[in-house]
Amino acid sequence: MQISEFIEQLQNGFLQTSWLERLAVLFGVVQVLLSRRNKISNYFFGIVGICLTISVLYMAKLYAEILLNAYYLIMSVYGLWYWKYSSHNKQQIYITKCNTRDWSLVAAIVIGGYFLLFGFLTYFTDSDVPIMDAFVSSTAWAGMWLLAKRKIENWILLNISNFVAVPLLFYKELYLFACLTIFLFIVAISGYMKWKKIMSTQFETHDA
Repeated sequence: MQISEFIEQLQNGFLQTSWLERLAVLFGVVQVLLSRRNKISNYFFGIVGICLTISVLYMAKLYAEILLNAYYLIMSVYGLWYWKYSSHNKQQIYITKCNTRDWSLVAAIVIGGYFLLFGFLTYFTDSDVPIMDAFVSSTAWAGMWLLAKRKIENWILLNISNFVAVPLLFYKELYLFACLTIFLFIVAISGYMKWKKIMSTQFETHDA
């Protein structure tokens, strides 16, 4: 495929999307940019974006994807609450690294989620890419959980998901969303560096 043909396909793909889809993408972009800046407001944009996405998926009859986004919605609401309040002392939660227990839960989410989704996609849908689709979703599930817990490794899990999602989306000729995922991949790298910098100063700022 020549570059000119590729660009033309991107343009055609964008023109064929509905305003609802474009708004969903816009809110998703704002959400990840706010996440990078460690802003709790990221969840407000994320929740709206997810609701818009679910509406688009319902009209497209992509019911399995609706279930995945329902999970994202639940984790976003939980994350909004968890970022604002500690379950013990009602104080803001600091950015931290994963401990052994966190990694065990991440492994359980990725492995358990993968086999659950793979089985669902294989036996209950007409998916032709169940392996990649299940992997992208299960790693994203783990990343969303870590984001809700304000763990810096959330960016790593989300980018593992993004890395596999990009060729999958191109294969499905979803060029607009593939480009969005590339953007999210870059932002996630920047987000990791930003959170690492915040981690080095957050306790000093609080003490001051």
